[in-house]
Amino acid sequence: MSDVTTDQTAEDAAQRSRMPHIYVILFVFTAIAALLTHIIPAGVYDRITLPNGRVAVDAETFRYVDASPVGFEKFMMAVPLGLMGASQVVFFTLIIGGMFMVIRHTGIIDVAVDKLTRRFAGHSVLMIPVLMATFAVIATLIGTQELALVYVPVILPLMIALRFDSVTAVATALLATTAGFTAGVLNPINTGLGQTIAELPLYSGFGLRSLLFLCLLGAAIAYLMRYALKVRANPEASLMAGDVIEHEKRMAFVHDLETPAMRFTTRQMWGGLAVIGFFAVMVWGVLSRGWFMTEMAGLFVVMGISVGLIAGLNTAKICAAFNKGFQDVLVGAIIVGLARAVAIMLEQGQVMDTLVHGLGNLVGSIPATFSALGMFTAQLGFNFVVPSGSGQALVTMPIMAPLSDLIGVTRQNAVLAYQLGDGLSNILYPTSGYFMATLALAGVSWDRWVRFFLPLFGIWVAIASAFLIYAQMVDWIG
Repeated sequence: MSDVTTDQTAEDAAQRSRMPHIYVILFVFTAIAALLTHIIPAGVYDRITLPNGRVAVDAETFRYVDASPVGFEKFMMAVPLGLMGASQVVFFTLIIGGMFMVIRHTGIIDVAVDKLTRRFAGHSVLMIPVLMATFAVIATLIGTQELALVYVPVILPLMIALRFDSVTAVATALLATTAGFTAGVLNPINTGLGQTIAELPLYSGFGLRSLLFLCLLGAAIAYLMRYALKVRANPEASLMAGDVIEHEKRMAFVHDLETPAMRFTTRQMWGGLAVIGFFAVMVWGVLSRGWFMTEMAGLFVVMGISVGLIAGLNTAKICAAFNKGFQDVLVGAIIVGLARAVAIMLEQGQVMDTLVHGLGNLVGSIPATFSALGMFTAQLGFNFVVPSGSGQALVTMPIMAPLSDLIGVTRQNAVLAYQLGDGLSNILYPTSGYFMATLALAGVSWDRWVRFFLPLFGIWVAIASAFLIYAQMVDWIG
């Protein structure tokens, strides 16, 4: 057999063994969700308005209703409706991609990366724990996991220049924000809302959650540093080895430290100061004005235009850079809509509430010793279809809180089970829109991420289980 034939056979085998495209995976999940509406009985809870204005289910009102299974016409509209339902994340992803491409075209990123690479060349791995601790503290205080979308484009060039890889960059942001969000020391989105629904003192249980935060973050830092050092020592050990786009990133960002250092021009320096100023405004807006994706997206549009003009780009170049950035992250934006389509099928078939009701009954049938773990497992499973911290709290906690009174689990532990079940899987399930968009910004495919993350996910689940068992043993009330 000739070498050409052998190489072709090997390539064909690799193609057959490769995981299907994420579009295919999400389309199949959407089809399965539509099919389930023909199998699972339709049911609904009444909704009530909480004192804070949010709408939650009324746990005492579940009833079965006439079936309304998803037909071909509704299924045909799943993707467009998904894109519309997730429009906030879709457009946020596009605008971030465009804004950072404008800044990159100014040359500010190249010069900044060159300077930071030279500054930290001797102890580059220390950048990982410093960045992760910073991102995690922010997430555990204000609860915005979605800020990973902002962090990744900023740190990606630096991580590549320091001879790590795109997985290291995206993991630095995703693992840190997830550890912080999940522990939720003072997080209003999961801890605050969950405790409000469960009628617990706000942010009670601070001590145990703080210890959980340190354990989750410590495990993540140790795991990622081990991987990063392995990649730095041998680039072929990278999960991105052989990726054409990854090679292009290395060509663009890895600098020869023997060459003269790059310098900012006067206009680039003013542009860089403007970038810092805009990020300061973003932090102020998030903390004091409650800004989220829509407000930040608007700020980033103004930021891209302003920095581009200050740094010397004309309007034509700014528009071209925005277009290039939109193009680079388009796949990630579409994935967000496909991910949302799964939940839309279940909602239109009126089986989402039936699933919640069934999960509550399942948890109630588990032996008391394992009740907290049962709650955790139920929340972990439900997060596949509702990968939203606040959304999951409003749907499941009105059922799980009173159920915990009946099965010997404290309400504080029930909230913790919800936090862990929601948070840890937010960066595993492909139905999590912001997560898939973050991977797309870094150019990391979902299957490569899963190969990286699964061992740590197992470690995190073990940590979560240990905390839940301890909390149940001591009847933790905070």
